[in-house]
Parts: sequence; structure tokens; C-alpha cells
Amino acid sequence: DSNRSLDIFDEKKHPLSREKVPDDYSVVDPEHKLIYRFIRTLFSSAQLTAECAIVTLVYLERLLTYAEIDICPSNWKRIVLGAILLASKVWDDQAVWNVDYCQILKDITVEDMNEMERHFLELLQFNINVPASVYAKYYFDLRSLADDNNLSFPLEPLSNKRAQKLEAISRLCEDKYKDLSKSAMRRSMSADNMVGIKNSQAVLS
Repeated sequence: DSNRSLDIFDEKKHPLSREKVPDDYSVVDPEHKLIYRFIRTLFSSAQLTAECAIVTLVYLERLLTYAEIDICPSNWKRIVLGAILLASKVWDDQAVWNVDYCQILKDITVEDMNEMERHFLELLQFNINVPASVYAKYYFDLRSLADDNNLSFPLEPLSNKRAQKLEAISRLCEDKYKDLSKSAMRRSMSADNMVGIKNSQAVLS
């Protein structure tokens, strides 16, 4: 019932496929299996990890808080895609670039992906750092939710090594994004320009 959205995430104005967007696209809630299928396709095709899903959730909730918008039928796909895109670059060792997502979602352009990513970052105020404590909170909240609904939750907590890596890489990415925004945050710019970031040295505090 909310109108708190932004054009960049509106599927009618920025469709993800050539299929006609239904006239009632903005008022009919998607079924759970549709949401699951959309996310599963992205994670399976891009070979993303379960940990990446938790980082995705962190960015989703951060966006809704910072930008004061809501997930609704007209924008959920693009908001989720933007969060997954960002999380995969920050977390996964084999980062998936925007052009790779264009191979999964055949009808979307790299320019559209870059523009959405730029807006997502600006709305997050470039706060993409994920401390281990934040990750742990989301992990245990999700595990409790699974337990409450009699669902299995096979994902293990982060080891100290993985937790340190997450903090270091997310801080490093945040700094790189900020540097890029200061120097050349153009319409076509994306984090794909951060070549070699995964091999950069990070100092843990």
C-alpha cells in the first residue's frame, strides 16, 4: 500500500525483460514462489554463496532505512537485484560483474545495471561495510526464524578468519567506492572498475 519508491527501481520504467509488464504490476503482491525463483535463478546462475545472501539482506534493510523507501510489487525485483549485485562484489571471491548479470537477465543493459548500482550506492551513502557483529545478528535472526517455522538452516556461522575477511573486504570496497564517487561517478560508472580489489591488502583494526 506504500508509495515510497523511486523511479530507478520501478519495473515499469526500467523493465528487466521485454515481456510486457502487467497493468496491475504495482498492486498485486508476488507469490512467495515467484520471489524464491527470481532469487534462486540469480544465485544459481552466478554461483553465489549462502553468505552472500546474508550480506544481501543487510544491504536490503539498509537501503529501506537510509532511503526511506519500501519494497512493494512495483520495485522488489530491481531492489533485490541491486542488493545482490553489490553483495556479490563485496563478499564473493569470484566477483560477478554487471555484464555477467546481463547474461542471466538477457534483456537488461549494462548501462541500466550501472545506473541502478550507482543509485543504490548513493542511497546507502556508500555505507557497505559489514562488521562481523552485524553479520552475526542477521545470521542468528534467520536461524531463529527457520527454527520457528520448522525449517532446516544448514549454514554455519562465520569462522574468525571469514569474519575478518568480510570486515576487511567490505571496508576496502567502501573506500574504493567513495574514491570512485569523488573522482568519476558518471552515469556509466560501476564497481566493475575496481579491478584487482580482491587481491588488495587490507589492514584489520
